[in-house]
Amino acid sequence: MKLYEFAPTRSIRVRWMLQELGVTFEAVTVNLAAGEHHRPEFLKINPAGKLPVLVDGDFVITESVAMVLYLAEKYPHAGLIPPDFKQRSQVYRWLLFTATELEQPLWRIARHTMIYPEHLRLTAEVSLARQDFTAMVAVLEHQMQGHQFVVGDTVTIADFVCAYTLDWANEVGLLDDCPQLLQYMEQMYARPNAPLRIAAALASINT
Repeated sequence: MKLYEFAPTRSIRVRWMLQELGVTFEAVTVNLAAGEHHRPEFLKINPAGKLPVLVDGDFVITESVAMVLYLAEKYPHAGLIPPDFKQRSQVYRWLLFTATELEQPLWRIARHTMIYPEHLRLTAEVSLARQDFTAMVAVLEHQMQGHQFVVGDTVTIADFVCAYTLDWANEVGLLDDCPQLLQYMEQMYARPNAPLRIAAALASINT
C-alpha cells in the first residue's frame, strides 16, 4: 500500500488512519510547493493533480474521506466504522458535515489569503467564509458537549477527519470560542498513533 502525501495537507487524515490500523505502507512525498503534483507521472495516478492518493495493489483511490472509508471497511476488525446502520449513518453525516460545512469555508479563506494570486484575492470573501465557518462549527461544538467522540462511545473515522479539520481551523484562529472542540482536538492528537499536527508537519518540510 502506498500513500502519496504532502505533510501539512489532508494527507494527514489518511496517514492517521493507517497508523491507527497499524497497516504497513510506503509514504511517497509529492512536493506541492515544487509543483510535483503537475508532473506527468503523478497525473497518471491522479489526473486531478490532488493529494492525497492511496494505492492498494492495482487499486487507486482519491479524496481523503473516501480513503478513510475504504480503510475502515477493509479492516472492519478495528471497529472504526460502526456495524449498526443507524450509527454508521451518523458517521456519514459528520463526515459530510465536516467536508461541506466546515472544510469549504476554510478552503475559501486559504484561497483568498494564500493560494490565489494577490490580484484575484477578495477580502470580503474571507470575511464571509469566516462567518459561515463560525455558524457551522457552533453546531459541532454543541454536539460534543458531554461526548468524548463525535459518534458513539468509541473512536471512529469521523473523529480523524474532524480533528484534522479543527486543527486547520485553529491555525487560522477560528476555534477561540469553542472550548469543547479545542479540548476534543487536543485529546485526539494525544492518541499514541496520532500524526503530526499541521504546524509541525509544515515545519518538517521547511527544515
